[in-house]
Amino acid sequence: MKRYVFILLGLVFSAGLFAADINVVPYPRTVVEREGTYCVGAGTNLADIAAHETDATIPPEGYRLSIVPDGVKIASSDAAGAFYAVETLKQLASAGDDGGVALPCVDIEDSPRYEWRGVHIDEARHFFGKETVKQVLDLMAQHKLNRFHWHLTDDQGWRLEIPGRPELVKFGAVRPASIRHGIRYLKAATPETANGVKYGPFFYTADEVREIIAYAAARHITVVPEIEFPGHFFSVLAAYPQFACFPESAASREPRVSWAQEYNVMCIGNDEAVKFMEEILDYVCGLFPGEVVHIGGDECPQDMWRKCQKCQARIKAEGLKDEHGLQPWITARMVKFLESRGKRAIGWDEYLLGDIPKSAMGMSWREGRTGAGHEHISGARAAIMGHDVIMSPCSSCYLDYEQGLADDPFVYIGGHVPLAKCYSFDLCAGVPEECRSRILGGQCNNWSEFTWNEYDLAWKMWPRTCALAEVFWLGEAKPGFDCFRRRMGVHRRRLISQCVNCAPLE
Repeated sequence: MKRYVFILLGLVFSAGLFAADINVVPYPRTVVEREGTYCVGAGTNLADIAAHETDATIPPEGYRLSIVPDGVKIASSDAAGAFYAVETLKQLASAGDDGGVALPCVDIEDSPRYEWRGVHIDEARHFFGKETVKQVLDLMAQHKLNRFHWHLTDDQGWRLEIPGRPELVKFGAVRPASIRHGIRYLKAATPETANGVKYGPFFYTADEVREIIAYAAARHITVVPEIEFPGHFFSVLAAYPQFACFPESAASREPRVSWAQEYNVMCIGNDEAVKFMEEILDYVCGLFPGEVVHIGGDECPQDMWRKCQKCQARIKAEGLKDEHGLQPWITARMVKFLESRGKRAIGWDEYLLGDIPKSAMGMSWREGRTGAGHEHISGARAAIMGHDVIMSPCSSCYLDYEQGLADDPFVYIGGHVPLAKCYSFDLCAGVPEECRSRILGGQCNNWSEFTWNEYDLAWKMWPRTCALAEVFWLGEAKPGFDCFRRRMGVHRRRLISQCVNCAPLE
């Protein structure tokens, strides 16, 4: 008598699955094919058909999966491994006889190469809301991605309600307009480029954040919040103009409308501004249970500091050489502050300039001196300096860059990151062998200057996130782009069956 199972979560069955066609993304580390299939049908949750055992020798998040004609067995050392085994089962399922489901008989041993397999979403520029975030988390789990980097603040918007600081959402969570949809424009807004439509207020309450954290945790995903400073700070200045070097420069009390780099940054010489950041980070540490807090640190122009009497006084009082020492000073202070709260700081690569505690993690996004012109700290250099590093270079991991599709209805910020480029990414390229243990993983980044809604976001994320998920899971053991592309043809149909606006492969 056959056992039956009801396949949940909108799974679609790939027609004609043969033993040689293990269309799983990311691909398992080792697959041994057997003869036969295990046939199931409607009736039981897929996760319930497997016998599970604990095996402490299996690496964290890894699993062993055995499918034979009369049953399924899963072994893992932790709950995440068991969860990922079931995700693999879902992708192995195909249409069976009489409307049932067939699972190919295989033995799989699988575990991740990298512990940090991240996805970043920017909700400061355009706000997607918790239902879209949950869909992203669902898709992350299916692809064994386990870090959700949540970019909540920037020049164009502040998206987190803070008790006792109502001005942050009153002024920082709403802007008078946005750059018109379809215009690739980075400079100052004008009547010709701005749409004149009020945007917001959009923000998350503490209860909504907790709901998303719990939703992520159920899928073995850790949420990493980003609170950006000392640059990308203009939404804070909308709420508190007094934290600017020159308060009159933020007198409009409105976040920035255009996407261009903002030269009005946090006044490092202002003691109240420094205390404000400690207050915010203290609250964030209590709200988010994860070990890591992202504090930004990228693209911070120093022009205002050069002219500001308070900043110049800070330089003198702290014995700094010039304004270039101000960002390392505030970074080191906040890294130590987070340490005192049991957290680790992470930031974009340029925040590692200066004498920064080794507990600080780096996120390598540049491959040269770009942005505000700060000295480039490559992933290799950060690892050599003794910092743990997440690799996220714009040339392979920025999904707001063009995909190279012949017919593409969406607007991108520029660049060129086709699917094959994502798949070719080598996280440890150029990193000395003795430092490679400091490369903890990688991350794909979804910036939203030109990403307006969930359909736009999904088109840019998928299938390129699938390619990066396989890179992060397998590293050097990935089977090759031709193999991935063949499997992705089937997998794309799975995503579309879940109402994911997945772009074509070419």
